[in-house]
This record gives sequence, structure tokens and C-alpha cells, in this order.
Amino acid sequence: MINKLLTVIFDPEKRKAKMNRTMATEIIIRQIKNKQVKYQELADAINRSLVWTTLALHGQAVMEKQEAEKIGVLLDLDAEIIASLQEIPDRGSLDQMPPKDPTQYRFYELLLVYGTTLKAIINEQFGDGIMSAIDFTMDISKVENPAGDRVKVVMEGKFLPFKKW
Repeated sequence: MINKLLTVIFDPEKRKAKMNRTMATEIIIRQIKNKQVKYQELADAINRSLVWTTLALHGQAVMEKQEAEKIGVLLDLDAEIIASLQEIPDRGSLDQMPPKDPTQYRFYELLLVYGTTLKAIINEQFGDGIMSAIDFTMDISKVENPAGDRVKVVMEGKFLPFKKW
């Protein structure tokens, strides 16, 4: 059974089903590495932010047709992969919680430690509600420091008050 499934997934001659977004993402990431292209170069090519472009290339956002086609040319992707960039994804689909990857785990750990503090300050300054992850932007930058370079993450989300009815 598993061999049959692997044949369907990895043998393009035998694959009848449409490629899923996870498989497409793996191919996209492989092409980025093979072509030695930086995410910032791809973001510049489609006139989007670094974070949003990387989000879309990792299967967590939808590209417009012209953006997907431009990425397709830059990464030498076939039509099926280009089409996958335009499909609505299953967002927030980490393989495992808590994440095992050290970088992802640090953010998970950050929320475990600072989550109640973030909530308390947001509620104190804005009232009863949450910060949107939909009407949201994020920027990541490098800050040089003699004691060791720093990672700067800036998140900005619309405040959404809880509704009473």
C-alpha cells in the first residue's frame, strides 16, 4: 500500500491526481536552493515584502496570477506548480506541535513565556480583544551589534475588539 502511494506521489508518469500544495512547496523550496536565489530577490521581482513572499512560497498565502507566473519563470516551475501558488492554502499547518525546528520552537517558547504579558498589555492599551493575524504585517531585519548580531521582528496587526451581543 505505502509503495503504491509513494509511486503516485513521486512518479510523475503515474500521478493522476492533482499535485497538492505540500508537494508543490517542496519543489518550490528545492528550486530556490538549486537556483541559489534569495527570497528578497523573489520579493523584489513581484513587488511584495520579503516576509509575505516567503510566506506565499512556503504555502501559507495566495499569489495573484501575474506574481505566480513571474516566480514560475524565475524558478523554472511547471504550470501545475505555478497554479498551486494561486490556490487558497491550509494556513497554520505545521507538521507537529510543539515544533521541533529550533527557530520555530524559539517563537513557540517566546509565546509560552511572554504570551500572558502580550495579552495583558494589549488588553490594557486597547481593551478586550485580539491582534489580527489577517490584517497584519511583519518585518524581519538584522541589527548589527558588537556583542553579536540581533534579529529584529516587528509585527503590526489590527486590533479586533470582542463583540458583545
